[in-house]
This record gives sequence, structure tokens and C-alpha cells, in this order.
Amino acid sequence: MNKADWNKMLENRVPEKAIPYCYALWEEEPFHFEITRSRISKLGDFRYRKGHEIQKITINHDLNPYQFLITFVHEVAHHRVFSQFKGVGVKPHGPEWKRSFRFLMAPLLHKNVFPMDVLIPLRLYLNNPKASTGADFFLMKELKKYDRRSASYTGVLLGDLKTGAQFGLRSRIFEKLETKRSRVLCMELSTGRKYLISRHAEVVEKDDEGDVPF
Repeated sequence: MNKADWNKMLENRVPEKAIPYCYALWEEEPFHFEITRSRISKLGDFRYRKGHEIQKITINHDLNPYQFLITFVHEVAHHRVFSQFKGVGVKPHGPEWKRSFRFLMAPLLHKNVFPMDVLIPLRLYLNNPKASTGADFFLMKELKKYDRRSASYTGVLLGDLKTGAQFGLRSRIFEKLETKRSRVLCMELSTGRKYLISRHAEVVEKDDEGDVPF
């Protein structure tokens, strides 16, 4: 794959100023790269395959440019670590990956690539990056502002509601009970059943009259 192919593939998928850097990362240590369908369980993927000279990285097609770029570098960091250690004696998101991820992200941490509302929590997140940006509520909240919006988008995240608030999600009514790390314990009012729901879930708040407008 040449530079022109990379430019075409990444156009409108990552911030324009970051395209040459993404190409440079690939050029330094090439890998197979594929943009895939949306996957609920993950934003991107790297798996070290012993005995394969060229490894593979995949990224979901529907990520906004800032999430796509972070995910791309996240997976390249895996590639670099596993190329060095051949997959032996390193944890997937252990200290080796954290160092690699921080190092590879450093040249991108300026306002020509990321808007300030993303850049500030991103810098904090990189102090001790987790396996997923979804584990950082404040970073994920800012990133979601740039998602391609559907007609059903409400702009209200479950994590922002007060404890005891009632809300609608997928035509069902819940009450927010307790926040547990990245998820929130909620009770469905019609059944009394309790569920753990992501803090990043987009929900519908009750209106001024106490109704949930679906």
C-alpha cells in the first residue's frame, strides 16, 4: 500500500493533520489494515499471530475522526509491543503497552489535531491509559459529541443523571440507582428488575410534566 492509498483510505476518517503521521507509523512497521463493520464489543482489534510476518489491525468504520485516530494508535501500540516481545511475557494492556501508547500519541497531542474539549481529558487519560477509552467517562463523553448523530440522539448520557432520576431507554422506563465504575445499576419500573447499563448510554430524560417522551 502506498502513501496515496493511505491518504485516500483515511480521508475524512481521521483529522487531516494526522494522516501523514498514521502513514509514517505504518511505514516504520507495516501491517495489514482493514476498516470493518461496526462491532459492539470493540472499536478496533489487533491479534498477534505467531509465525506470521505481517500482522493485522482492524478499526470499526463508523467511529468519529477523533475516536478513530485514538483507536488506530491504540492498536499500533499493541503491534509495536508484540513485535518486540513476540507475544511472550507481556500483558495486552500492561506497562509495555501503556508506554508505547503514550509515546505514539505524544506527537498528536495538540490543538491542530484534537479540539480542546477532547484534548484536555485525553491528556489526563494518557497518564494511565486503560484497555478502552470507554473506561474514562469524561473522555468518552467529549468524544461522543463528535459521533455521527442519528435521528434518535438525545444528547443526554446516563452518567450525567442524578441518582434516583427516571429515564427512558429503548421504550422502557428505568430509575437510576447506583454508579459502579463504568456502569450504572438501574431498575426497570414496570418489572422491578435491575440491570447494569453503561454510563455512556444515551437516554431520554423525563420532561417537566413527569413524562418520558419516546
